[in-house]
Amino acid sequence: MKKALNGTVSWVGKIDWELTRFHGDEYSTHKGSSYNSYLVEEGKTVLIDTVWTPYAKEFVDNLEAEGLLDRLDAVIAQHAESDHSGAMPELMRRRPDLPVYCTANGVKSLKGHYHQGWDFHVVKTGDEYDLGNGKKLVFVEAPMLHWPDSMFSYMTGDAILFSNDAFGQHMATERLYNDLVDQDVLWAESIKYYANILTPFSSLVKAKIDQVLSLGLPVNMIATSHGVIWRDNPVQIVQKYLEWSQDYKEDRVTILYDTMWQGTRVMADALAKAIAEASPSTTVVSHCLSKFDKNDAITDVFRSKAVLVGSPTVGKGILTAVAAALEEIKGLRFKGKKAGAFGAYGWSGESVKVISDLLKASGFDVVDDGIKALWNPDDEAIAATAAYGKAFVAKLG
Repeated sequence: MKKALNGTVSWVGKIDWELTRFHGDEYSTHKGSSYNSYLVEEGKTVLIDTVWTPYAKEFVDNLEAEGLLDRLDAVIAQHAESDHSGAMPELMRRRPDLPVYCTANGVKSLKGHYHQGWDFHVVKTGDEYDLGNGKKLVFVEAPMLHWPDSMFSYMTGDAILFSNDAFGQHMATERLYNDLVDQDVLWAESIKYYANILTPFSSLVKAKIDQVLSLGLPVNMIATSHGVIWRDNPVQIVQKYLEWSQDYKEDRVTILYDTMWQGTRVMADALAKAIAEASPSTTVVSHCLSKFDKNDAITDVFRSKAVLVGSPTVGKGILTAVAAALEEIKGLRFKGKKAGAFGAYGWSGESVKVISDLLKASGFDVVDDGIKALWNPDDEAIAATAAYGKAFVAKLG
């Protein structure tokens, strides 16, 4: 259904209330999401991005029902991932004459996805598409934000930045704009989105934002590909991205662990209590990785100045929930964070070293050799764990 943003620009996307997992099964979407597609109706009628594949027919049917399909002059494909381009095959089947504007990498990616030789027009930073009525779309390549093919489009006159995956959040809402939704939910989903998707590209985020800001262009609206459109002080999310891109951390310690027979859980609880006692200003968060959402846990890691990771020893290794989380954390390439390891064991006790080595390989500053407890921790072992927690927080500065 077409929803007007202003006199000539409309949202024509899809709200997905049922979405619970994204990127396969890798990202949790507790609040659903949206696939934001935009229609510009000036002298030329242009579609910017489409929607996810399962909604392709519905999307194109809606364009046709509203008399828009035959009026289209071009499609701007800012990113080929199928949550953005999934309706392209159906759209192009009905309008095979449409030119498709995208980056050179966009051509490669769209051909790789759909194996079609559409009428591609390659654009690069600074290239323009004349909309008529004195307005243009100016293209800005944004490689690795977060795919090699990604780009932004800036609409002159209306000063709208169509930012694709940048500045978004997975959040289903009929209220299109940032000033109309619950602000706590908005910011929680925004930082989760950055932490789990964009963190590895932080240096590129800062460089691209600096480049765009240096142009001195007015920005009245940032139209994202997921979640709300930023119209109330839209640059506030840009400033947050600048902050988040610079080795972000708060006065927070996150404890990640899994447990078999509660020994490692007892240690995690002792650590949390000890850190809170030793540093009352520090927020302590603890996640049992086999029971709670790993993306929420990773968001807390992003926000933290330090992490403690624990597992019992199993087959000279660690529990799979901890191993999986550490593998994902390694790919996110967090910087400027300290770490330590802990765990209970029965007869060999390799888990603490295994975790420490994984944390070092992931770029964490492992401050010591960690702590382990034989069998189920007794009072003496709990006291030693608490002492370790207090010593650990003292090393954080």
